[in-house]
Amino acid sequence: MHSLGIYVEVPFCASKCSFCNFSSRVEPSSLFGRYSEAIEREIERLPVHYEALGLGERVLTLPVDTVYFGGGTPPLLGAEKLEKIVGALHGRFEMAGAVEFTVEVTPGSADRQFLARALGMGINRLSLGAQTFQDQELRAVARLHSASDTQELVQTARGAGFTNLSIDLVAGLPHQTSESWRSNLEAVLRLAPQHISLYLFEIDEKSRLGREVMHGGSRYHASTVPGEEFMADAYESGREALRREGYVQYEISNFARPGYESRHNLKYWRLAPYLGVGAGAHSFDGISRWANLDSAESYMNELASERTPIADVRRLSPEEQVEEFFFLGLRQAEGVSLEAARKQWGEDTLSRWLGRIETLTRDGLLTTRGDNFRLAESAYLVSNEVFQEFV
Repeated sequence: MHSLGIYVEVPFCASKCSFCNFSSRVEPSSLFGRYSEAIEREIERLPVHYEALGLGERVLTLPVDTVYFGGGTPPLLGAEKLEKIVGALHGRFEMAGAVEFTVEVTPGSADRQFLARALGMGINRLSLGAQTFQDQELRAVARLHSASDTQELVQTARGAGFTNLSIDLVAGLPHQTSESWRSNLEAVLRLAPQHISLYLFEIDEKSRLGREVMHGGSRYHASTVPGEEFMADAYESGREALRREGYVQYEISNFARPGYESRHNLKYWRLAPYLGVGAGAHSFDGISRWANLDSAESYMNELASERTPIADVRRLSPEEQVEEFFFLGLRQAEGVSLEAARKQWGEDTLSRWLGRIETLTRDGLLTTRGDNFRLAESAYLVSNEVFQEFV
């Protein structure tokens, strides 16, 4: 462990998208001051909380080389509150020389003044939640912005001095067609961000739209959600279009110009240590995982009473560590190294998985080269089924 990532959770949005399966909520702005103060208090008291729960404090001494403000929509807190949180981070942690500092931004949530102050506090990377460049699709999922708002935000951010932009796209939204998806790809490529994330709409119980689709309902435009064949074609056509334009697919859903991969997200897939602060934030020190209370109100109340907001601590067994090494590492295009795993956990611990690796390789789902193996490109669309073999 040579460096640390910090994640700051801001679980507030101006509106709740119908496809969202995160725990973000729409709350009155009067809550934002209390919440940002609670984050500052949590950062200040991290050593106390960790000692009380038996968590190793060594992780607090590592230099920080990535910071990520996510949610939710962090700019809703306003620049002044974000500056205070950044100040608290500087007061607690040693910052490495070249920190990748990302903030998630929804089009329409950040003007030129905010972006100028963001640069001043060290933010050097923006992740833009465009989702689609079709206004009909945006309205169908209750997004408040328009396609032109996304284009304007990119121009404003570049004018303010940002040189590292990431844009999210989602395939499988209501009313989406092959033509509109192709138009989305053309639109994002015209904007030429340094990084593009391409996600497939997840049909599950965690979102209003997902539940409606699962139960055959018609609310939230559920009847216009395209089927699995469309999703597969959209993913493959997206991969091909981005590759033609020079983007490198370094993870199942992520593409970047060389040198612009998300250093923070790579920590998750490589089992590097990271600490999360804020309601619902998760942390990992290489051995244990822990999480804060999901409810912002409960999170703030615990800190106001000088109690820890950490609700769940789990120490991973060697077998669980190996499982995570496989199913997180295989998300990366570079795959994983068996030699590295042997050095960390030993041949005996790894032995139970070797037969599965051989079977998956024989079935064409994994490719191997020496001690390195990775997900076959033809298996990206069934990656979850492959990962289940390691759990």
